[in-house]
Amino acid sequence: MASLFRFRKAPPVAPPLFEVPAPVGILRVGLGQLLVEGGEPARNLARAVEQIAQAAAENCDLVLLPETLDFAWTHPSALYEAQPIPGPFSDLLCQAAVQHGIYVCAGLTERGPDGRNYNAAVLIDPQGDIIVKYHKINLLSIEQPFYAVGQTLNVVDTPLGKIGVNICADNYLDGLSIGHTLARMGAEFIIAPASWTVDYSITEEHDPYEEKWVKPFSILARLYNVVVISTTSVGYIVGGPYEGKKSVGCSLAVDANGVQARGAFNEFAGQLVVADLARPHRPERGTDIGVMLLCKGYKFDQLP
Repeated sequence: MASLFRFRKAPPVAPPLFEVPAPVGILRVGLGQLLVEGGEPARNLARAVEQIAQAAAENCDLVLLPETLDFAWTHPSALYEAQPIPGPFSDLLCQAAVQHGIYVCAGLTERGPDGRNYNAAVLIDPQGDIIVKYHKINLLSIEQPFYAVGQTLNVVDTPLGKIGVNICADNYLDGLSIGHTLARMGAEFIIAPASWTVDYSITEEHDPYEEKWVKPFSILARLYNVVVISTTSVGYIVGGPYEGKKSVGCSLAVDANGVQARGAFNEFAGQLVVADLARPHRPERGTDIGVMLLCKGYKFDQLP
């Protein structure tokens, strides 16, 4: 069973650009760093269901699970064995959400009605309904033979707050327009299943993720007063173009005050990180958001 790690608050990485409005509630989230084995959907889904139960036992409102947790990211078996959504794999997650009375967000591989595969994420409510289904947009070159590019973005109103969903590299600096759009759509929380990978020789002492992940998360969080949350898989990659690399956890939750939760950086760090995150107050809408960004020094009209 995955270990439990409760994280309350970390020192901020940088001060906010100006005073942050008082929060309007608390979201208790479980960041599920899950061992994901290439081409082993039954074992992976069993671990996902177990981690959903663990998060519910810790009184979490929402559990966030990794990207393509069924077959693993870019595993060749997904090309032939991917399932539709709704379908048998998403049904297991929906049943677990109902059984434990919890919101579940997870990454799956979807065989779409058009016959193409998508790197998908679903957000499931405690009644077992899929209230968001999202397809990854900012696909890495190496994953494009496996998945088609997504074409929609959604933000959904829930009792927990307004939630937007994206996936992994959608939060790269070069894909940050996706997060900007979710924030402009009113998201208070941006949640992202992910599968962060490094070469086999990288260890905790060489953590490369400060610039790669903390920086873009912090940009969105501080500009818009949103909370950005991402959970990643762990384990060595078997099969596909990244074979021999490893997924190392380091799940993150970042708000306008800095890093609020962080999972262990280790290929063996299967764990549930439990964090209480303040629901931000975001009164601006429409062009008022643009005015707020201008006050923070954001430049709309300058080429690099």
